[in-house]
Amino acid sequence: MSPPRVSVVVPCYNEQEVLPETECRLRELLKDLAAENLCAPDSRLWFIDDGSRDLTWEMLEHLAAEHENISAIRLSRNHGHQRALLAGLFTADGDVLISVDADLQDDVQTMRDMLLAFHQGHDIVYGVRRRRDTDTLFKRWTAQGFYRVMAVMGVDVVYNHADYRLMSRRAIETLMEFSEANLYLRGMIPLLGFSATQVEYDRSERLAGESKYPLRRMISLALNGITSFSVVPLRMISFTGIAIFLMSLGISAWVVWVRLFDQEVVPGWASSMLPISFLGGIQLLCLGVIGEYLGRIYTEVKRRPRFIVDKVVGNPR
Repeated sequence: MSPPRVSVVVPCYNEQEVLPETECRLRELLKDLAAENLCAPDSRLWFIDDGSRDLTWEMLEHLAAEHENISAIRLSRNHGHQRALLAGLFTADGDVLISVDADLQDDVQTMRDMLLAFHQGHDIVYGVRRRRDTDTLFKRWTAQGFYRVMAVMGVDVVYNHADYRLMSRRAIETLMEFSEANLYLRGMIPLLGFSATQVEYDRSERLAGESKYPLRRMISLALNGITSFSVVPLRMISFTGIAIFLMSLGISAWVVWVRLFDQEVVPGWASSMLPISFLGGIQLLCLGVIGEYLGRIYTEVKRRPRFIVDKVVGNPR
């Protein structure tokens, strides 16, 4: 049986500092994997420029012209990491696609273990971090808290897995049937249901440049994950309504007791201010949760393209 053609999909956004080293390491790795008969000699690297504002695209054009096994896709603007990754997965060819970030924090040598798992019959192989030593205390705490919240919400996600994974061609074709605009690939891919396994690796420090996932984008990704895969927040509103109703009954009983048996208390202050403040806060919170879901529905029903490809260079088969 001939080895599979592998396409390594690498989203890029302002990665001019790290791109030369990333390309070199990945290209050498593909040569080694082909020599070990784990992938076909004509396997390729696919770089996706997500509307970079530096020299990333110019460098990718040069690399694609210099090396026959490199292709590059330029999106019309910055669509975000998840959409850029999806553009690469849906455009690249190959029997097996492996997605990895351009910052070289994920151990690319783990692709060897991923391909071994694929040869054992798995359609999806997740790269999972052994530990989070390279993260700041704040990022480690928020990330682990997020995974716990997602588990409570009933969302099937792989713990300590980002977007470093292998997918077979049939898994990619099945993913193409998912048409939602609010993307959270870490939650979508487990829904495919194909045979999956995990390989562990150690994550290193970023080689150069700065993180493209500041707190604002992390919060946005977390909200996408929760609202796209769970209705638990909406159900919590219903349970909160029931709880407030029961508390209102208790407050009413207290007001009656004070009126009948305690004439020294200042009449009306506590029984008015406390319920008003409490109910006002709960109402604003509930409106915020409902607004998040309405915003997601608004985005979905417009059916706008999830990404727009401006240009493709290289020698795609």
